[in-house]
Amino acid sequence: MDQIVQPRLDPAKFRHPFVTARGETRASVALKALDMLWFNTGTLCNLTCKGCYIESSPRNDRLAYLTRTEVRTYLDEIAADGLPTQSIGFTGGEPFMNPEIVGMLSDVLSRGLHALVLTNAMLPMRKLREPLLALHRSYGDRLKVRVSLDHYTMEGHEAERGLRSWQPTIEGLVWLAENGFSMDVAGRRLTPEPEDSLRAGYGRLFDELGLPVDASDPVRLMLFPEMDPASDVPEITTACWGILQKSPEAVMCASARMVVKRKDASAPTVVACTLVPYDARFEMGRTLKEASGAVSLNHPYCASFCVLGGAACSR
Repeated sequence: MDQIVQPRLDPAKFRHPFVTARGETRASVALKALDMLWFNTGTLCNLTCKGCYIESSPRNDRLAYLTRTEVRTYLDEIAADGLPTQSIGFTGGEPFMNPEIVGMLSDVLSRGLHALVLTNAMLPMRKLREPLLALHRSYGDRLKVRVSLDHYTMEGHEAERGLRSWQPTIEGLVWLAENGFSMDVAGRRLTPEPEDSLRAGYGRLFDELGLPVDASDPVRLMLFPEMDPASDVPEITTACWGILQKSPEAVMCASARMVVKRKDASAPTVVACTLVPYDARFEMGRTLKEASGAVSLNHPYCASFCVLGGAACSR
């Protein structure tokens, strides 16, 4: 399949937090309400994917495993401060490799919150089938699993995720469906193939596998734009909201934050969103209260994924 080739990023861009390379006022996004809190459970993963924005792999431990106790600290803050948070997301790495993930999910669900886990649905998830079934029996659709399937063909998926990665993921998807889990799929826009063609391809696959996922629904099947921090994208200015007819409240950092723990750090920290886990410019504090300030859109992903790409992990 033909890959999308982008020109290289102008090195003058995304340097100043408040001013673009052209001297225009950079856009920022205020936190309207913390609807969703993400936890990066650690960057270790059973796969090394070609286009992984966070570079997860069996060797990348730049973000350490969060502990159940650390997650509870933030759940306690949500409760104590009466925050409007309804959903908790878990991403990685592969979240099901974190040895305390089941306990974390139990703590989230037992507080009446919704839990979303992003996974490749391979062996780490399937090793936890019994405790996941127990959670599903107790909490039903408040536990949702979103499975990464990079293309509707084995060729396209394995071009990103490696040989022999397709069948285990398909088997994981089928297991989730057969056991009644609430589930979505996350795909990728890896090629110039039109979106309607991509959705039709995924739809045929879902029908073949008997998956209860509507491929025409942009929430049930999310098609994420490609993210390469070295590819040239426009900087987002305050004027862009009117030009693009887009509200800053539609951008992910208006309603979400993510907790990460850097390797060898004494405690977790809160960053602006799921896309910038390594960039110190987007560290906002140790607590959710400290992280409630506005976010300057000073990263290529702010443009390519959120504003121009129209994507959001938290839908």
